[in-house]
Amino acid sequence: MNTEFAIQLDWQSDRRTPIRWVVSHVLRSKLVILIMLIGAFSNAALAAVIPLQAGKAIDAIMKSPPDLGIVGQAAIWIVVSQLVRSVVQFGRNFGNEIIGQRLERDTRAELYTSLIGKSMTFHDMQSTGDVMARATNDVREMNLMLNPGVNLVVGSAMFLFMPLLFAPGIHPQLLFVPALFSLAYFAALRRFLQQLKPITEAVRRQFGGMNAILAETIEGIETVKGAAQEMQEIARFEEGAAEYRNAFVRQGDVEARFIPLLLMGLAQGLGLLHALALQRAGEIAVGGVVSFMGLLFLYGFPVFTSLFAYSQISSGLASARRILELIKAETDLDENRSGHAAPMRGAIQFEGVTFKYRSDDAPTLEDVWFEVKPGQTLAIVGQTGSGKSSIVKLLNRIYDANAGRVRIDGIDVRDWNLQSLRTQISIIEQDLFLFSRTIAENIAFGAPGATREQIEHAAREAQAHDFIAAFADGYDTVVGERGVTLSGGQRQRIAIARAFLTDPRILILDDSTSAIDSATEDQIQRAIERASRDRTTILITHRLSQIRWADVILVMRQGRVAAIGAHEDLMRASEAYRKIFARYE
Repeated sequence: MNTEFAIQLDWQSDRRTPIRWVVSHVLRSKLVILIMLIGAFSNAALAAVIPLQAGKAIDAIMKSPPDLGIVGQAAIWIVVSQLVRSVVQFGRNFGNEIIGQRLERDTRAELYTSLIGKSMTFHDMQSTGDVMARATNDVREMNLMLNPGVNLVVGSAMFLFMPLLFAPGIHPQLLFVPALFSLAYFAALRRFLQQLKPITEAVRRQFGGMNAILAETIEGIETVKGAAQEMQEIARFEEGAAEYRNAFVRQGDVEARFIPLLLMGLAQGLGLLHALALQRAGEIAVGGVVSFMGLLFLYGFPVFTSLFAYSQISSGLASARRILELIKAETDLDENRSGHAAPMRGAIQFEGVTFKYRSDDAPTLEDVWFEVKPGQTLAIVGQTGSGKSSIVKLLNRIYDANAGRVRIDGIDVRDWNLQSLRTQISIIEQDLFLFSRTIAENIAFGAPGATREQIEHAAREAQAHDFIAAFADGYDTVVGERGVTLSGGQRQRIAIARAFLTDPRILILDDSTSAIDSATEDQIQRAIERASRDRTTILITHRLSQIRWADVILVMRQGRVAAIGAHEDLMRASEAYRKIFARYE
């Protein structure tokens, strides 16, 4: 399976089918499974002791004179058996809880590492809300599938066998009704599960859709409020919630037609008639009738719990399918662990590069050729949508070109070790992302081993130290998600400090000073100039002060290279550049 980063876990799951996948996780706890099975069988067998001993006690009472010794022995057997039963029940339930929690833990780890390893192409195609629903609610459903789901199914299955095991000991003919019920029960259960499978899948799918609507609205809450669209978004969410409710109601309709409830009533009625007929014929005593009916009443546990337990299992398997679908999804990129890994010089070549984000889209870049020598500064200019940002995303393989080659130091980026490639390229994007962590942790994100002195030095170089020191907690100030507690200029300076700290061989600034005032920009400009020495720098900007000092200027127009050269040359020879320059002025 292709992934950007194949993170190795301590185990290897079987991902061929959802059931195999779940079983491969569960089988990692073989000893606990054995305890659970022993506990489930012992629980059912000890439950059967009650009707069997009760029948013996009734026969002993009906003797003339009554045999109180047998009655006492039966009472002792019942008390002792139920004390032991409570112990084995605890072992069974505790074992199931352990397996369920381990399954949830390991599933979360496997899914999280898989998602981290996927490419941006994969993530662009996914709804964040639906992914979060799978990573939280669906994973939880898998836990509930085991406990109480499988716990009740295994436990109740043992109860189904008790009449088959003990009824022949009362009279061989009494095996007929339990055998007939068992066949009818499993046939009805098979049909019930077939009907339930698509409905539980729809329930999980609708829940993911509803969650996607919620996540999208919360993420874009500023836009919603700015356009006064609160009522429309509420109506949209209510529509998604109604679809989820309707799917859940359809599941309830199927569960309401659970045939085994009817079959159990028929079995108990037929069993009573059969037992009474044998008693009237002198084949069995009254105590035998009582014992047999007590065994048949054991069916009450599997029948009533099956209605809930099998629905829980069906829902858990539907969740497993949804999670495994994410894990198994292949991406277009791989980490190429055996690829080229060496210090970069910073030479960049684009050779006839064509790229589109999706196969059915029009090309974002088409037949792009240019070259940047080590240590040079390249400025990329052009109108919005001309492909400027797409160029830099091909450099560190956020995406791969559909045609042509992107080379660094003469080596195709596909032939580089992905980790080595990306750790030597630092991008400060227009759409900045800061984590909900301390300022120091955000600056050191690309260099987690950095000391506080190194972090502060990078902040000073990015002209960020003064405003950071003004906070009450300084570098230990926790910023909100995406850095919402900071101004745009503050966020950009922290991002620039992060780039300085990693000391990249290729530094890319994608309109990174757009939210900074002129005075601060002059200071940052000097810092960028210092940081650009002896490293290749790419600037995507409309700031004339930055465009002028670039060694090479690339003019993009509708995904193609319209012109390339130095500022003076382009002003003389390129009408497209003069128009862009005139607009910026």
